[in-house]
Amino acid sequence: MRALALDIGGTHIGCGLVEDNRLLAETSVESEGASSLASLLPVLTEALRRLLREAGTTADQCDGLAIGYPGIVDARDNKIHSTLKKYEDAPDIDLTAWVFESFGLPLRIENDARLALLGEQYAGAGRGISDVVMMTLGTGIGSATILGGRILRGVHAHAGCLGGHLTAKFDGRLCHCGNIGCAEAEASGWSMPLTAREWPDFQNSSLANVDKLGFRELFTHAEAGDAVALAVRDRCIHVWSANAVSLIHAYDPEIVILGGGAMKSGAIIVPAMQDYINRHTWSSWGKAQVRTAELGNSAALLGAVPLLLEEIPAAPAQLR
Repeated sequence: MRALALDIGGTHIGCGLVEDNRLLAETSVESEGASSLASLLPVLTEALRRLLREAGTTADQCDGLAIGYPGIVDARDNKIHSTLKKYEDAPDIDLTAWVFESFGLPLRIENDARLALLGEQYAGAGRGISDVVMMTLGTGIGSATILGGRILRGVHAHAGCLGGHLTAKFDGRLCHCGNIGCAEAEASGWSMPLTAREWPDFQNSSLANVDKLGFRELFTHAEAGDAVALAVRDRCIHVWSANAVSLIHAYDPEIVILGGGAMKSGAIIVPAMQDYINRHTWSSWGKAQVRTAELGNSAALLGAVPLLLEEIPAAPAQLR
């Protein structure tokens, strides 16, 4: 099977041409500062057409186009139902019509973390495993779950994909979603700098001289021995670990796959989270094993083929 794929993020959009479990071609479109998703559609159309030309193929030789989107998405009706501080116009766009008019192809759209997990199970760290949870640690915290070999969606398409909005600190920071103390509000790319700047003695930390503080800078300064960076780094890992335990207790996976930008420091994160999981999960069979995602930024693109192959039942009549 051959497919076009888009992985829509807040700062860039991955574009790919996939054949079975191989990525034939890929590129990236910068999206930071874009006023709307609609404004990006012409750019994405041209980026995908360029990939087809470079690969010496055409859209009519593809089986479909798959899109991963960071919001509440229902693959049963190919609609974005809710978005959070990103592309607020997305729920009003008829993406099915755009894909057909631009490429003559059918569309499948899914939550981006679910699509990434489909890719990892198909061609990455989850191969051969039927019960898997994935956490993506980046600007936000995404999650997805596969149970019995099938992606978990739920009646309203919320199930499994809101794991980053499980409460980690009941009196914590207000999250963009409206909850208080979500894992995302306590230890994500957008909230970690807020935590760091509130940390005691931050003004004397080397982090105070960093213009744009992200996980790469946090882990680098922690490795250099900065006390505040070490404390904030360890707190983030603690929040992620507690969040993973909640997901394990909820879904009973065999493995937990960790992806996202923070996993550039996976050599530090994985052992610490595995130790926490071993100490704090209640299990009758053993402990879920933590694995680093293998496909990196290509995971959601490679999830296009299993998504297009999946037989997805229609939404219940009352939800249509």
